[in-house]
Amino acid sequence: MKELILSLILALIVFISGCVEQKEVSFDLTGKKVLMVIAPTNFRDEEFLRPKEILEKAKVNVTIASKGVKTAKGMLGSSVSVDIDLSQVNVKDYDAIVFVGGTGAEVYFNDSKALKIAKEAYDQGKVVAAICIAPSILANAGILEGKKATAFPSEASNLEANGAIYTGEAVTIDGRIITAKGPEAASQFGNAIAKALS
Repeated sequence: MKELILSLILALIVFISGCVEQKEVSFDLTGKKVLMVIAPTNFRDEEFLRPKEILEKAKVNVTIASKGVKTAKGMLGSSVSVDIDLSQVNVKDYDAIVFVGGTGAEVYFNDSKALKIAKEAYDQGKVVAAICIAPSILANAGILEGKKATAFPSEASNLEANGAIYTGEAVTIDGRIITAKGPEAASQFGNAIAKALS
C-alpha cells in the first residue's frame, strides 16, 4: 500500500511539473514567417500541431512543406494539407525552418534538398529547429558540430558522430539552433521557437 501511495505521489509530481513546463508564453510575431517541414507519412502529430498552434497564436505565418504529396499523414491519424513541395523551398523567404519528427522524418536524413535547406538556414542566421528524430537531419547537414543538441535517444549516437554535444534534455537551445527530444516537449519546443523569433 505504501508503494502504491508513493508511486501515485510521484506520478502527480511528474504530472504537475509537466503542466508547469507547458505554460503559454505570449508573443506578437506579426510579419514573421516559419517553414515547418513534415514527412509525407508518419510525422508525429503533436510535434507538428502544438508548435504550429503556438506560432499561429503569436501571429506567425506558417507554411507547411513536405516531399511529393499534397496531403501528409501523421502517425496518429492527422491529415495535413501541404502548402509547398520541399523542392520549391527558398530559405530566404523564412525567419525559421522547423523539422518535425516522427518515424517518417527518416526520409529526410540523407535527402540532399532537406540537408541543403538546413545548411542554408543556418548559414543565413535563421532559427533552425528540429524535434524527436529530426535533429539527425541537422546533424547530417553538418550544422551541429560543436553545438549542444538533444533528440530522441535513438539519435544520440548519430548526433555525437557528427560532432554534437548530446544533452538528453527536453529542449536544448544553442544560439539559433533549437532541438527537442519528443512529443512530450512539443509545447516547450514551440515556445522556444517563438521566443527565438521575438
